[in-house]
Amino acid sequence: MVGTIKKWLLPVGRPVKKFFRDRRWNWMYAITFPRYYDRWKREPIQKKKILFVEQRYSQLSDNFQLLYERLMAQQKYEIHVHFLRQRDVTRRQFEKNCKAMLKDMATAEYVFLDDASKVLGRVEKRPETLVTQVWHACGAFKKFGMSTASLKFGGNQKTIKKYPAYSNLDYVIVSSPKVAWAYREAMDLEDKPTQILAAGVSRTDVYFQKGRRQKALEKLYGLMPDAKGKRVILYAPTFRGTISQAQSPKELDVARMQEKLGEEFVLLMKHHPFVKERPGLPERAKGVFAEDMTEKMTIEELLFVADVCVSDYSSVVFEYALFEKPMAFLAPDLSEYFDWRGFYYDYQELKPGPV
Repeated sequence: MVGTIKKWLLPVGRPVKKFFRDRRWNWMYAITFPRYYDRWKREPIQKKKILFVEQRYSQLSDNFQLLYERLMAQQKYEIHVHFLRQRDVTRRQFEKNCKAMLKDMATAEYVFLDDASKVLGRVEKRPETLVTQVWHACGAFKKFGMSTASLKFGGNQKTIKKYPAYSNLDYVIVSSPKVAWAYREAMDLEDKPTQILAAGVSRTDVYFQKGRRQKALEKLYGLMPDAKGKRVILYAPTFRGTISQAQSPKELDVARMQEKLGEEFVLLMKHHPFVKERPGLPERAKGVFAEDMTEKMTIEELLFVADVCVSDYSSVVFEYALFEKPMAFLAPDLSEYFDWRGFYYDYQELKPGPV
C-alpha cells in the first residue's frame, strides 16, 4: 500500500511523510477539534467570562495587552488567556493547548482573537458566544487570507474554504473604514453576518500616553550608550518567504551606512518575529553604530525613539505615520514580492516616502 502511494505521490512532488503529516493536521482541524468543542458546549454559558486566544506567541500581543489591562482594571470579568503556540511546540502539545482552549471557550460569553485561527474556524460555535477579531496590524498593505488564493504565498481557494481561519467571527475591528473592504475580501466575509467595525486599533493608544517616549529613550540609552546625542534610524522590514521559513532581507549595507552616517546617526534593527535566523551585523558597527533590537525593545518603543523609519512592505508604516516623521522604503525585490504576495493598493501611490 505504501509503495503504491509513494509511486503515485513522488512524481508530483508530494513525499509520503508530508502526505500523512498533512492528513493528521487536517483531521485534527476538521474532526478532532469540532467534536471536542461539541462535547463541552452543552454546559451553560458563564456570564462575563472572557477568553483571549493568542495563536502564535507565548505572551499577549501588543494589540491584546491594552485591551486585557483595561478589562482587568474593571474587576467585573473572569478573564482567561490561552497561548496555543502553533509555531514553537510539538503537534501533540499544540493539540493539547487547543483542546484546553476549546473546553474553556465552550462556556465563554466573549472571545477575542488577534490572528487567523483554523482552530475556531471549523467548530459550530454556539450563538451565545461573541467572537471578536481585533487583528494585529493597522491598515491594509500586503495581502493575506483569501486575497492571496491566486498567489504563491497563499493556499488555493478550495483549501482555504475547507479549512477556514476567519469564520465564526461576530465582529472584526479595523483601523479605518477605508480598509474595511480589504478585510472583508481577505477573511471571506462577503454575504456573512460578521460586522466590520472601524473602531481603531488598540495598540496605537500607547503613542498618546504621556511619558512613554521618555521611557523608551532611557531604555535605548541604557542598552546603547553611543546613541546619546545622535539621531536614530529604525530599519523594520517584514519577512520574506513562508511563515514557517521566514527570512529577513539582506540588502542593507550596514558598513557603508556607518561610513556615511556614523557621525550623526545610529541604526536600530527590528526584524519580524517570524524570523528565527536574523542577518548579522559587522563587528565594527555593533553597539557603536548599529544594534539588533528585535529581542530588546518592542516595536512601539522603537517607533518612539526613531527619527526616521526605513521599511519595505510592513504595516508598521501606518503606525509610524502618526508621528509625522520621515520614512524611506528599501524595496529591491518589489516585483518579486508583488508576484509572491501582492498589495491591496498601488505601492508607488501608497508609500509616504522615497523608494
